[in-house]
Amino acid sequence: MHLPNPQPIDAQAVLAWYDRHARDLPWRVSPGDRALGLAPDPYRVWLSEVMLQQTTVAAVRSYFMRFTSLWPTVEALAAAPLDAVLREWAGLGYYARARNLHACATGVVRDHGGVFPDTAAGLQQLPGIGAYTSAAIAAICFDEPVAVLDGNLDRVLARYYALEVPVRDAKEELRATLQLSVPERAGDFAQAMMDLGATICAPRSVLCMLCPLQPGCRATRLPDPTIYPVKPQKVEKPVRRGHAYVMSDPGGDVYLQSRPDKGLLAKMTEVPGSDWAATLPTPDYPAQGTWRHRGQVVHVFTHFRLELEVWSAQVDARDLDGGWWSAPDALAGEALPTLYRKVLAAADF
Repeated sequence: MHLPNPQPIDAQAVLAWYDRHARDLPWRVSPGDRALGLAPDPYRVWLSEVMLQQTTVAAVRSYFMRFTSLWPTVEALAAAPLDAVLREWAGLGYYARARNLHACATGVVRDHGGVFPDTAAGLQQLPGIGAYTSAAIAAICFDEPVAVLDGNLDRVLARYYALEVPVRDAKEELRATLQLSVPERAGDFAQAMMDLGATICAPRSVLCMLCPLQPGCRATRLPDPTIYPVKPQKVEKPVRRGHAYVMSDPGGDVYLQSRPDKGLLAKMTEVPGSDWAATLPTPDYPAQGTWRHRGQVVHVFTHFRLELEVWSAQVDARDLDGGWWSAPDALAGEALPTLYRKVLAAADF
């Protein structure tokens, strides 16, 4: 056992704090409005939760506002072309989320008449919705009494219990312990705990004197509560290497193509390139031209570090097929992930 005799959290103290200090977020119904009977929109909550995976509130806010302006309902999102969704998602990263987002919207409309299931178990049957997201939507929208455990809560609970092992080694114990504390206002409680982690019990700083959990928190009695959570042993990421070829025509347009339907960055837009391998392959230029080396771009994915050598040349448009030519002022509207925006920037586009 990593949590000997854990004490439940004082949910009422947390809710009282939330009623006064809840963050104003575009997808959230305030606790005051919730008390008056205004229910959260499952579509907006689902969209925000998918966007917030591996991303910050600050980065997500503008994307959320743009998405909900373009596609204000799940029916509108389901009817949108996938390419349009990918274009709007470009820059948020983890692009499988965008493909799953579209697939999930399609499933909700096709199989559920545009109505999201109201339980975590039902939600988890939808594409791209896992244990965390299903619990978050079910609690926030329908007050299902289910524990919602995200990265912010991992940190709060690791400090509250002075957890002596990395969170990943005690995740289910933390979830079971949190479940004992879930009150009737399950949605507000989940959001309150998220807010505590974002504002009071932050990664590198703590405001223990303002925290409603301070009376029961073990880490607050230590000189430095931020020693928790215990960090897992760092594993060096493997390195892959390759080439990226930026081609322009005599008019200055840039040649682009779509990535394969499966795999990393599937269906996103790219410039042609080599395979990515442990050893840098010999350049194999896709068209005749005077090729110029433009430096190296480094991009870190979840499981590996990528080092791409960037090359550029003006080529004859007749030498290429299967892709398309994009004017420099149209590149911002292409579904280019951050990696390929770095590549184009290295080649002065």
